Amino acid sequence: MKKEFAVIGLGRFGGSICRELVAQGMEVLAIDHKEDRVNEFASIASHAVIGDTTDESVLKSLGIRNFDHVIVAIGDDIQASILTTLMLKELGVKHITVKAQNDYHEKVLIKIGADQVVHPERDMGKRIAHKIVSNNILDYIDLSDDHSIVEIVASPRLNGRTLIDLDIRAKYGINIVGLKRGNKVIISPAADEMIYVGDILIVLGADTDINRFEKKVLE
Repeated sequence: MKKEFAVIGLGRFGGSICRELVAQGMEVLAIDHKEDRVNEFASIASHAVIGDTTDESVLKSLGIRNFDHVIVAIGDDIQASILTTLMLKELGVKHITVKAQNDYHEKVLIKIGADQVVHPERDMGKRIAHKIVSNNILDYIDLSDDHSIVEIVASPRLNGRTLIDLDIRAKYGINIVGLKRGNKVIISPAADEMIYVGDILIVLGADTDINRFEKKVLE
């Protein structure tokens, strides 16, 4: 069954989410207070409307409480972001994801009931920094302040060795949860799975342990 989403704020972040949800076959209501942005998404989203989401009557008229998930992607207007989130919560929206401008904004959003808070610019900055510091890291996703999932390219030092040979979990406290080889993806690879140069290891663990593994085994 298709889920119904509403995206409030059609700047670069909100617009990107809107396009991707539509591409995945979801029903999407696109909302912005700027007419030109709404016109741009009129032929993309299921519905696109001009509206001031800090006005409770506007949200009620859109039937916003009936949507499965509302994404608040309002740009620089922190006050509008907070007021919109507060009203969505009071109207009983099931799940609310909000873009935060900074840590103080995030604290307020969490206090008023946002289910998920994202920092797209900060998080993308972290991912890019990790990728450019190491030749081995392809991608990096935060799970918490000190745990991550990282995609690491297997170096020649790992070629022809198995996971049991490397004893990675015991030595480094990390888990190889997946392995990519060309178009093939192996989930939870067996202990006797052979690793080859160029394989992509999907590693889960504490950042300090992942860094230790990378420095001692890959470089």
